[in-house]
Amino acid sequence: MSVDEDNRSYRVVVNHEEQYSVWFAGRELPAGWTATGFEGSKSECLTHIDEVWTDMRPLSLRLRMAASEQ
Repeated sequence: MSVDEDNRSYRVVVNHEEQYSVWFAGRELPAGWTATGFEGSKSECLTHIDEVWTDMRPLSLRLRMAASEQ
């Protein structure tokens, strides 16, 4: 099944490191993941992630790098 053929509903989720993923809507989230409030088709969710996840580095790395610059 291609992404275009997938008619299931998904939601965008994020973890404590501010890393994004998609998860089936209606399924219990795995530990450590939080729903962002965006739901739609898999394609819509992936497009949304492309728009909001502009820095792929984990939060802990970004914080360490910012601290070392000071």
